[in-house]
Amino acid sequence: MNFNGKVVVVTGAASGIGAACAREFVNRNAAVAMVDRKAPADRVIVGFSQQSEAAVEYFRADLSSRPEVERLIPDIVRRFGGIDVLVNNAGIQRYGSVTTITEEQWDEVMDANLKSAFLMSKFAIPEMVKRGGGAIVITGSVQSVTAQRNSAHYVVSKHGLLGLTRSIALDYGSQNIRANCVMPGAIDTPMLRWAASLDSDPDRVLAACDRLHIRGKMGQPEEVARAIAFLASDLASFITGAAIPVDGGLLTPTGGMLSQETGTGGAGV
Repeated sequence: MNFNGKVVVVTGAASGIGAACAREFVNRNAAVAMVDRKAPADRVIVGFSQQSEAAVEYFRADLSSRPEVERLIPDIVRRFGGIDVLVNNAGIQRYGSVTTITEEQWDEVMDANLKSAFLMSKFAIPEMVKRGGGAIVITGSVQSVTAQRNSAHYVVSKHGLLGLTRSIALDYGSQNIRANCVMPGAIDTPMLRWAASLDSDPDRVLAACDRLHIRGKMGQPEEVARAIAFLASDLASFITGAAIPVDGGLLTPTGGMLSQETGTGGAGV
């Protein structure tokens, strides 16, 4: 899993899983283009890159805007010489049901989560083909295959990302492009803590997030980043079109982990 000579583009790189991915790839000797619409909150990247032979550069762009993505991809190629890996990680979380959200709120989530991945893939894939192929890893969610109440637009966007992954894998496999989707469970990121802060008792929400997982603890961004790096590496050369849970076993028990505490099967041993 040495990415020496490879150029990796990470979106949503300012914090959370995206920042962890940038660190992981830098640590593995990749040249990394960090992309986000806001300034990086994680200053560790800058200091780390100064201690590494790998090049790191930050690009600000609204990835839901076609003109901005059309400008961004050539900028990255001019800076680094090409693109080998694209990590479509950018996304936001919002809440509401089909009857309570507005059309503008629907569009906001679809643009940030799904359209951005489409546009980045659309303009990055031709550059990857020029290099003889490459790998795309998309950050979906356990909600790419399940649903959570009061999250209609978020759930639909994450289901869409899995469909996008499979479509890219099928359409571009003959050009040596692999595409896979990671599906994280609850991960301790600024976005999750923001979501918890919406509750009157954030600590209760965080404790519930821990209990969702078999090990009784939510995941860390670095744990997802390592899975993404593996899927982007040549070690995963025969993996494409896959949906890989990185969820601490959240999807494993029938009815979820809370069903293991009460009801059928709850007695344990």
